[in-house]
Amino acid sequence: MKTKRLVTFFASFIFLFFSCQNKQEVSLTNADVVIYGGTSAAVTAAVQLAKMNKSVVIVCPDKHPGGLTSGGLGFTDTGNKSVIGGLARGFYQRVYSHYQTEEAWLWEKREEYGNTGQGTPAIDGDKRTMWIFEPHVAEQVFEDFISENNISVFRDRWLDRENGVEKQNGKIVFITMLNGETYKAKLFIDATYEGDLMAAAGINYHVGREANEVYNEQWNGIQTGVLHHGHHFGSMNISPYVVPGDPASGVLPRISTDDPGKKGDGDERIQAYCFRMCLTKVPDNRVPIEQPENYDPAQYELLVRVLNHGWRETFNKFDPIPNHKTDVNNHGPFSFDNIGMNYDYPEATYERRAEIIREHENYQKGLLYFYATDPRIPAEIQTEMQQWGLAKDEFTDNGNWPHQIYVREARRMIGEFVMTENEVLGKSQVPYSIGMGSYTMDSHNTQRFITPEGFVQNEGDIGVHPHQPYQIALGSILPKQEECKNLLVPVTVSSSHIAFGSIRMEPVFMILGQSAALLAGMALEEETPIHQLQYEEIKTKLEAAGQVLEHQEIE
Repeated sequence: MKTKRLVTFFASFIFLFFSCQNKQEVSLTNADVVIYGGTSAAVTAAVQLAKMNKSVVIVCPDKHPGGLTSGGLGFTDTGNKSVIGGLARGFYQRVYSHYQTEEAWLWEKREEYGNTGQGTPAIDGDKRTMWIFEPHVAEQVFEDFISENNISVFRDRWLDRENGVEKQNGKIVFITMLNGETYKAKLFIDATYEGDLMAAAGINYHVGREANEVYNEQWNGIQTGVLHHGHHFGSMNISPYVVPGDPASGVLPRISTDDPGKKGDGDERIQAYCFRMCLTKVPDNRVPIEQPENYDPAQYELLVRVLNHGWRETFNKFDPIPNHKTDVNNHGPFSFDNIGMNYDYPEATYERRAEIIREHENYQKGLLYFYATDPRIPAEIQTEMQQWGLAKDEFTDNGNWPHQIYVREARRMIGEFVMTENEVLGKSQVPYSIGMGSYTMDSHNTQRFITPEGFVQNEGDIGVHPHQPYQIALGSILPKQEECKNLLVPVTVSSSHIAFGSIRMEPVFMILGQSAALLAGMALEEETPIHQLQYEEIKTKLEAAGQVLEHQEIE
């Protein structure tokens, strides 16, 4: 009996010893502020904190910093450039400086570049800013920001979304990654496109479109019959059926048979995603378009019917960026937006998100290949498409394909203040400005459905332009105080679906990332909870950091 107890004692001792050893091996990183996410907002937030002499780390699933800004979206959605200040403007000034060098122009002469942006010149020589750029240039600017400010970045780290957030007394104490690494801080910033840390911390949020009645809006919710932009079938009257006009023959791929819903009602649908592809015609820098895995030409039958109706705008959003490259975006009724294939992405597991991303990639590669090879494509379009290919010197560790899918919308926090179309359109005042936006309230399509008349139509594409730049409220990046006292959320901000359609632009994310970080730095310096900081002091420091809080032209 004694021997048995002795053996049990030693076994317990050995177990406890090795348990302690394993706990010691688990990495614990301490900082004043931990930023989760690798977007452009994450980088500007970290730089601002470093400038305030606060210890900060970026922990992110990404391997490349900058999110969409370095992931293919080089034809910047600027809106009114005068309200882009602070580190965001500093980013575009660094882009300008890069393209002032002869070495930057490898595939094109600088004097041949068209200098075309979104309704504005790509280069503002007098203001030393450049708004259009190649992906690798943007990534290098972000890497320079990081290295110059000695910011530690822990890449390829994935938050344990089930058990990885420890909260005590309404505050996050530490977060843990799937690899067991733990990051402890006094304040946290969620700078992801998905709002994963926000959600895991128990913050209230919304996915999908709110009904118009929720916030007294006009352009939220289901928008059947509203045909803005040109990304719809208009009056083409195209049949959605395999045999045109015969419902018994079945429905073509990528058309929903669900009822689209009632105009103005809310739903759980989100606007479509795509990759912003970087293509080129330069033979020495071109990777030919190849057949992707699981290629199925039947997926693109609807495109043939669109082309047979005479539609000829395939290349209208092959937007030029330097060195004879493009930032390719969605355009038209059947294009690179993968409508209706992303609904479960915001809440999905990492594994399911990866499946959705692969499906989007195969869809877009397949569409390029279909254009270049299918005999039903009009000859003039096919000949043009055959000249294009992926840029060989972009995304070199990812098969020249963008490393970031365009998550136009996922979760949106319901925080201290909800931005709606009423604030964006100037109908309601905004309390406590921390930055400004100005771009169109731009929602891409959310569904492709069958009309009562038996034709195919897209729904959800909305474009409503504010008359002037609008302020973004301090409360839109703050969770409700009773939910969390030490988290800031500058990307999946507290806003309605349609207001987020404007706020979601990359320059605005950079602005809000810097503002969130400045609040965090102030809270540390004053030993004051972020919800209790005095706005007049916040405003003074934001303006000193170059942020634009009221509409004014700046040099």
